[in-house]
Amino acid sequence: MEVKKKILLVEDDVALSGVYKSRLEMEGFEIAEVHNGEEALSVAMKFRPDLILLDAMMPKISGFDVLDILRNTPQTAKVRVIMLTALSQPKDKERAEALGVDDYLVKSQVVIGDVVERVRFHLGMPAR
Repeated sequence: MEVKKKILLVEDDVALSGVYKSRLEMEGFEIAEVHNGEEALSVAMKFRPDLILLDAMMPKISGFDVLDILRNTPQTAKVRVIMLTALSQPKDKERAEALGVDDYLVKSQVVIGDVVERVRFHLGMPAR
C-alpha cells in the first residue's frame, strides 16, 4: 500500500476549503485543513506536509508572511507551496515568486481540476 501524500490546505473561506478538501481526499491525498496563517505554521511543523496549498489573504498572518516564514525555517524550507489566491495583480505574483513560491494560481482563473493537476505535478505524480 502506498503512503498517501500529505497536503496542508490553508484557506480562510471554510466553504471553499471544504470543497478542496473533499476533492483532494477523493484523489487519494491526506489533508490537514486550517483557516489562518498562525495555524498553518504550527500544523506545518507537526503534520509535515509534502505540499501546502496557501491562500494569500487571511486573518492574523497573510499567506505571503506564512510563505516567508516557511522558507526561512529549516524543517519546512523544502516543502512545495502553491499559492491559491484571489490576488491577480502581477506585483502579487512577483512578490510570491520572490519569496520562493513553487506555483501561483489565481482562484478566478482556475477550476478545481486545474489545482489538482498542479498539485500532482509538483509532487512528481503522473497526470490523470
